[in-house]
Amino acid sequence: MFTALVLADMVHHGEVSLSDPAEKYLPPGVKIPQRGARQITLEDLATHRSGLPRLPSHLSLKNQANPYADYSIDQLYQFLSSYRLTSDIGSQYVYSNLGGGLLGHLLARRRGVGYEELVRTRILEPLKMNSTRITLSEDMKVRLASGYDRALNPVPMWDLPALAGAGALRSTASDLLTFLEAVLGSVPSPLAPAMAAMLAVRYPTGVRGLEIALGWHRLTRDGREVIWHNGGTGGFRCFIGYDPMKRIAVVVLSNAGTVAGVDDIGLHLLDARLALSRPPKPFWSKVKELASPWSAP
Repeated sequence: MFTALVLADMVHHGEVSLSDPAEKYLPPGVKIPQRGARQITLEDLATHRSGLPRLPSHLSLKNQANPYADYSIDQLYQFLSSYRLTSDIGSQYVYSNLGGGLLGHLLARRRGVGYEELVRTRILEPLKMNSTRITLSEDMKVRLASGYDRALNPVPMWDLPALAGAGALRSTASDLLTFLEAVLGSVPSPLAPAMAAMLAVRYPTGVRGLEIALGWHRLTRDGREVIWHNGGTGGFRCFIGYDPMKRIAVVVLSNAGTVAGVDDIGLHLLDARLALSRPPKPFWSKVKELASPWSAP
């Protein structure tokens, strides 16, 4: 979300164009895969229509507990220069963390700064989101929730140095509600034109009623509209979304890395017709059912 907003803001100020080839902002000699004469653009990356896979296939995962920590920019460049696309660019929506991370890297290179500084100066400081960062202060570390896996075992926090644009930021419910206040126009913001422009670009995802904009997903059902996005790293899941007609917004954060995540909670709060997921039965409950003489065969 923040990476796509930086893109929209840089477009608004004439620093880049959505149609710019992604390769334009890489060092000489670093290639990005093409298919025919079509090049991957910044818009393709922001709308997950680049044809790039969800993750680079040569990710070594030496450290399963922190899988991206050792992945370098040089490795990213090597992958891009050697990868062959399996579908036409712009032909379909395939969510790509690789593409999101690459977009953040390209925009940071365009400005000549690191990704965290780019987001801090373009979004966090203007909106006074003082508890949203990649590099945590001592105070933030004290307030940081511990992450747990699906079995509620503690897990370390992930680091994404090369793919920071795909999800390296840490934040709070309060800061994210501040962000959504600005998106809804409830508070004045210099980012208002860029925020509006994010929804002007829309493409189908292949799921009925669901479109992809710049960063945001747009879900429509019977005239109702919900704008949302989600995310997750080891031990954490998050959801932010809003109803532009009713002008309500929701943030859901969890420090348990469950498979289902928290999307159903956020969507249900925005539109009660969207059902909550049925939680899986705990292991002890299943054992009890199997031991019961009244359980079905």
